Amino acid sequence: MNNSFAVGHITFGYITGKTSAKLLKTNLNLPLILTLSVLPDIDLFLFKFTQHRGPTHSLITALIIFIPFFIIYRKKAIPYFIALAQHSLIGDYIGGGDVQLLWPITHTGFGAGLDMRSLTSVSIELAMFLTAITIMLLQKDIHTLFRPHKTNLLLIIPATTLLQAILPTAVPSPLKLPSYFLLAIFSAAILAELYQTLSPKTEFSPSRPVPFPARTET
Repeated sequence: MNNSFAVGHITFGYITGKTSAKLLKTNLNLPLILTLSVLPDIDLFLFKFTQHRGPTHSLITALIIFIPFFIIYRKKAIPYFIALAQHSLIGDYIGGGDVQLLWPITHTGFGAGLDMRSLTSVSIELAMFLTAITIMLLQKDIHTLFRPHKTNLLLIIPATTLLQAILPTAVPSPLKLPSYFLLAIFSAAILAELYQTLSPKTEFSPSRPVPFPARTET
């Protein structure tokens, strides 16, 4: 079975979410965007109840879930919807196909049929990784992730998907280093929040610097 690898889903999600947030001039919660980028693959843990690339990969399902968020948050919800939808519409559509984009209207699988282990596909994911890291550095998003924040704990989900790179043949060699790099960043962000949460609380006087500045979403 052909699969899109976690590096591609995460970086496509980041780039599309970040770009749409910039165009809409709205703030962005990075851990939430990165988590939504891989969330449709939750069906891998529900294989007894549903097939992979089935209902959780449907654009109709995503739209229905986001209706209340569109009503409440309006344009602020759009980047998050895009980050979720791109998983199926871009990553999995390109990688092998059989994506039930229009479930439950039809169970027909859609896709371009490109083998995700092909040189073309791996090159696309590698290019997206380099693009995403460049944007993260220029926008100081990596620095933002290292600041403790409760939503950093959401990064446990994309970090888990990156663990496949540890297996000898699960991920092509060119994508292993990018996987480890993203895993290191997410792990550091998670640990920063855990340290802040579990460390003894200390009262700071106004004249003393706070060791972890308040997080500013980008």
